[in-house]
Amino acid sequence: MNMNVREGLIPTVLGTVVTTAGVTLRAKKTIDPAIAWGIAGFGLAHVVLGAIDLVEHRNRFS
Repeated sequence: MNMNVREGLIPTVLGTVVTTAGVTLRAKKTIDPAIAWGIAGFGLAHVVLGAIDLVEHRNRFS
């Protein structure tokens, strides 16, 4: 089985899911807002790092 997944795609998708979860928890006021924003920030960091990997991978092999 050949897995042809672009480098950086998994952290970007995971970051999007975690960011959405953090914002949803903040909106529903399920947990402390500081914790919800921390979760959202953690997800955003993954989105940024994954996007950097995607751009570097595209430029390196073009």
